[in-house]
Amino acid sequence: MGEIRKVDIAKVINGIRVDPASTAPMYLQIANSFMTKIQGNLLPAGTKLPPERELADLLSVSRTTIINAYRLLEERGLIATRIGSGTYVAEMPAADPQTPAMPWEQLFTPRYKSPLSSLLRNLVAAPTANKNISFAAGMPDPLLYPLNVIQEALVGERSSMECAEFGYIATDGYLPLKQSLTAWQSRHGIDTSAEKTLIVSGSQQGLYLIIKAFVEPRDYVIVESPTYLGAIQIFEASGARILCLPQSASLDLELLEDYLIRYRPKLFYTIPTFQNPTGRIMSLRDRQELIRLGARYRLAIVEDDPYGQLYYGQQPPPSLKSLDTYGGVIYLGTFSKILFPALRIGWVNAETAVVNRLSEQKQFIDLHSNNLSQKIIHLCLTEDYLEAHLKTVRRVYRKRRDTAASALRRYCGGHLDFELPEGGFYLWCDVRPPVSPDELLRCAAAEGVTFVPGQAFYVNGAESHQIRLCFVTHDDTLLSEGIRRLGKIFASGAAQRDDQSKMARKPII
Repeated sequence: MGEIRKVDIAKVINGIRVDPASTAPMYLQIANSFMTKIQGNLLPAGTKLPPERELADLLSVSRTTIINAYRLLEERGLIATRIGSGTYVAEMPAADPQTPAMPWEQLFTPRYKSPLSSLLRNLVAAPTANKNISFAAGMPDPLLYPLNVIQEALVGERSSMECAEFGYIATDGYLPLKQSLTAWQSRHGIDTSAEKTLIVSGSQQGLYLIIKAFVEPRDYVIVESPTYLGAIQIFEASGARILCLPQSASLDLELLEDYLIRYRPKLFYTIPTFQNPTGRIMSLRDRQELIRLGARYRLAIVEDDPYGQLYYGQQPPPSLKSLDTYGGVIYLGTFSKILFPALRIGWVNAETAVVNRLSEQKQFIDLHSNNLSQKIIHLCLTEDYLEAHLKTVRRVYRKRRDTAASALRRYCGGHLDFELPEGGFYLWCDVRPPVSPDELLRCAAAEGVTFVPGQAFYVNGAESHQIRLCFVTHDDTLLSEGIRRLGKIFASGAAQRDDQSKMARKPII
C-alpha cells in the first residue's frame, strides 16, 4: 500500500473539528472522526498517520488526547502501530458479499469510553499472571480472605438458610443484614436505621445509582483532584461538568464556597479517609467546616468510605455521615476492601427519600443484590468475624506499608518522593523529572511490574508526574522485589522523558 503524502493527510485532518463544550470527550470526537474517514476510504489502508505530537499541534489539543484517540482506534482494529516506523491505517477484513457484516457501530447508542479503561483492565488482571508483581489493582491479599466464614454461613452450625431466602427478596436488601449493618455502624459513630440503608452490589453500583438519580448532562459536580478513577468515569459518562478541588494539606474551603455560589453544583464527591489515590485524611476541622457549608448551601455530599476501617495507627476522625447535621450526606460503604471483593456487597446510608429513589433505580438493573453474599456478610457482622479479621489485616498491612516504604527509600530514594499514609492501600509517589511515569510503566511492564500512572486519577487524564502503588496485595518479599526492579529502571535512565518540554495543564473546570 502506498502512503498518502503528508500534505494530503493534512487536508483530511483539517476537516476534523473538536468541540471543547461537547459532553463527549475530545479524544472520542477525534477517534470517531478518524473512524468515519477510514470507513469511507478517505484514509485508505496503509496510510501513515501523523505522530502524536504533530497531530496534537494540528488539532490544538494535548498529546495525551491524541494518545487516547489512537489507542481507541487501535482497539477497534482501525489502525496499527509498527514499532520504529509509526502508526498506519489497518487493512480492513474482506466482507463476505453473501453475508453482510452487522453494522454494530451504527446501532450502538453514543457512549463514553475511558481512555485508560483497557490499560486498567489489564492491570487489574495482572495479579494472576505468572512472575508478575502488580502494584496496580486495589485488591486485598487473597491469602488473607477468611474463607472459613463462607463455609460457616452456608453449611456450619450457625447456618439457617430457609427456602424462601433463595427466592427474590426486597430490592433494598436482606432485612437481617440491614439490621446487623445498622448495629455495626452505630458502634462506629453512624446513627442510621434499616429504612435508611440500601444494600448494593458493591459501592461502585451505589455511586452509579446516585449519579443516575441526581445528575443530568451539563449539571455541575465537584470532585477532589486527583480522585478515584471509577468516579471520574461515571461522572464523565453522565455528561456532568466537573469542578475540581486541588488536593492540598487542607480542604480549600474558599474555592469550594466559590463553586457553591457560582455554579450551584448537584453534589460533592469525596473520599475523606485514606483518599484514593493519595492516602490523605481530611482533618476533623475541615470535615466540620464542610458540613457547615453543606448545610448552608443545601449541598448533597457523597462520602465514599472504602478504607475507613483500615487504619494503622490512631483511628481517623469521625465520618462525615456521623457529623451530618442536615441530612445531606450520602454515605457509601463496601466490604470489598475489608473482606471479599467477589461477594460484591456494599451499602448506601442516606435519608429515606434518597434510599427509596435509589431502590427504584436499582430494580431496573438487578432487582436485588446476591442473597447468599448478603447472608455471609450478615454472619460476619453478627458473630464478630469482621472485627477479628480487621485486627489481622491492620497488623499485616501496616507491616507491608512499612516494608514498601523502606524499599522505596532504599532503591528509589533519589528518584521519587512520597508521604507515609496512616491507612488504606496506597503509596502516592511524585516521580522526579526527567523520568516520565508513562515511560516508567512501559519499562516496568517489561520487568514484570505494574502500577497505575497518576494521570488516571485526574479529570481528562491531565498530565501527572505521579504514580500509585498498592502495597497490600503481595507479601513483604514480593513487595521488596517489585520495588527493587523499579529502582533498577530508575538507575538505568531508561524511563527518562525524551522531550523535556511540558504541555500546559488543563483548566480545572
